[in-house]
Amino acid sequence: MAPNIIGSTFILAETAIADANNNKMSTTTATTAAPAAPAAAPVKAAPMPAAKPAAPQTDAQKAAAAAKPFKAQIVWHNIVLFIILHSTALYGLYLIPAESAYLEILPIYLFSFLGGLGITAGVHRLWSHKAYKAKLPLRIFLMLCQSLAFQNSIWEWTRDHRVHHKFTDTHADPHNSRRGFFFAHMGWLLCKKHPDVRGKGKQIDMSDIEADPVVMFQKKYYFVVMPICCFVVPMLLPYYLMGTSLKVCFFSCSMLRYCLSLHGTWLVNSAAHFYGMKPYDVNISSVNSKLVSNITFGEGWHNYHHVFPWDYKAAELGTYNGNWTTAFIDLMAKIGQAYDLKYVSKEMVYKRVLRTGDGSHIAALLDANNNNSAAPTNELVMHLDHEQEENAVWGWDDKDISEEDRKSATIANSVLESKQD
Repeated sequence: MAPNIIGSTFILAETAIADANNNKMSTTTATTAAPAAPAAAPVKAAPMPAAKPAAPQTDAQKAAAAAKPFKAQIVWHNIVLFIILHSTALYGLYLIPAESAYLEILPIYLFSFLGGLGITAGVHRLWSHKAYKAKLPLRIFLMLCQSLAFQNSIWEWTRDHRVHHKFTDTHADPHNSRRGFFFAHMGWLLCKKHPDVRGKGKQIDMSDIEADPVVMFQKKYYFVVMPICCFVVPMLLPYYLMGTSLKVCFFSCSMLRYCLSLHGTWLVNSAAHFYGMKPYDVNISSVNSKLVSNITFGEGWHNYHHVFPWDYKAAELGTYNGNWTTAFIDLMAKIGQAYDLKYVSKEMVYKRVLRTGDGSHIAALLDANNNNSAAPTNELVMHLDHEQEENAVWGWDDKDISEEDRKSATIANSVLESKQD
């Protein structure tokens, strides 16, 4: 997942300067005088041909220029803003025991949970991966929750996350884990983006997102909706309902809660690409982490998620232990707000485990013991801690998804499609 709270800064000025320098060099080379001809009998001088304009750069020259090492540039105002954010969050943490504001932990957790749903069930599984569909009331609710999380608009978050899945661990990946744990966690927000992030981002199809009026409303009025949802409501609600001081409400319920929610989301970009197991594909960086899953309401089964990004559970099992987001989506399906819930069949999982897994999955262990007739059960699998993936896709509507995956996928509650708004 890819929250950018400051916005996207690209190196347009540097590119323009570089192009200007290249043009000057080309012109100088083209107009260099030719060596003098040997002496000869005096004849009438022939007119000199006009200098030809500099030839445009060839593909090889462009590739050579692009191959130059990229040097990251720090964005200092982002660093200042993060220092302010973490300082106010630490002060909010101090105020809880100092003001005996222990009951305020309840609204902190409540707003953290709602903001988390806006990320996990909303912008991640619904909008980024199209793993299920939602009716208008649910989409509005999830849009408000995503605004509460303040991790950029749905449109921008979706674009960056699809790029992350499509070009994982390349220069086009906004939080490329090959640049280190800190960069993947939050360093990517403290420096200018690699030019490939913007270039590859233009290749991502966003037409489905732009067709959603809820998304486009939020994008248009983001800096009105977001401050109200993220800072004003979490501050005023406990102030009026619990009689808490405005100081505690702002620094604890707004700033501390917001800072903690950011680090929770960032763990999916960092820890879930470094520390864990790879039962489904050993060739990719993403891993399964039970700890990260518990912190992020079910987003820590990351090795599975990168292999099957269109599964609405974002995990092999439908159990709710460590995956509260799946429980929420199932509840919405029961009341008719969510439908077309897509998930992977056991057969698809076992085929992939045996082909590319690291051997830690129970299916691989049974196969290694020549127990081909014994199929792994949920009871056995649930005890597991659970250079690019072949044919990487960002979700269900990605044109590169295989026909085998489409035909083998299971879709729940599809009968509700005729009742959509």
